[in-house]
Amino acid sequence: MALWSRAGRMGLGLGLDGSVARLACARGLRCSLRQSRESQGGDGADRPQSSSGTPRLPKIYTRTGDQGFSSTFTGERRLKDDQVFEALGTTDELSSAIGFAIEIMMEKGHTFVDELEKVQCRLQDAGSAIATPLSSAREAHLKRTAFSEDAIRDLECWIDAYTSRLPALTAFILPSGGKSSAALHLCRAVCRRAERCVVPLVQAGQMDANVAKFLNRLSDYLFTLARYTAMKEGKEEKIYRRPDPQP
Repeated sequence: MALWSRAGRMGLGLGLDGSVARLACARGLRCSLRQSRESQGGDGADRPQSSSGTPRLPKIYTRTGDQGFSSTFTGERRLKDDQVFEALGTTDELSSAIGFAIEIMMEKGHTFVDELEKVQCRLQDAGSAIATPLSSAREAHLKRTAFSEDAIRDLECWIDAYTSRLPALTAFILPSGGKSSAALHLCRAVCRRAERCVVPLVQAGQMDANVAKFLNRLSDYLFTLARYTAMKEGKEEKIYRRPDPQP
């Protein structure tokens, strides 16, 4: 996925084949696509424009990854099954799962959709950091892709707020509690996998440890929000029950 503006193409996606290098260029935009559409006036405002005002249609493919390699933001060419791209792809999958959950919850009128959209923006920031291996990063790279601890603090505040409204947890919860809650549990499971992909990079000194902390806290947030959503919708959460012993 890419962000289109009047200035041209600025990568906002977490895909491979050249878009990784463009991804970090979107740092600082803070998911401004929606605001850009609103402020510039309508569906056509985010399309690239030539100097003559005629819409210029860009190509979505680059062919740069046809040989099985892709680029990091620092310019390295690595195999697509490199741990960096595994972490990027899983983070993208997580954002996509959250996007699906948002669509479900918008139908229910939940007010915390804005939080989840902010999380998606933070995941874009995390992707920029992942795409910038510390072993090849210059100071200019690091300034553009530093991951803020504010993202972690936001999650902790949200977790505390929702936890204070929930009944005490006395049993293991199974993914359940209605469609909205179940969708959030699926996001939580993908988040755990994203965290498992990122931790080896942190341990190898290849990326900012704050990204792993953020993903760890994000899974807790998604679990808490799933429970809160079930409660708000009046849905029953299923709990783990030990099977009866065989005679």
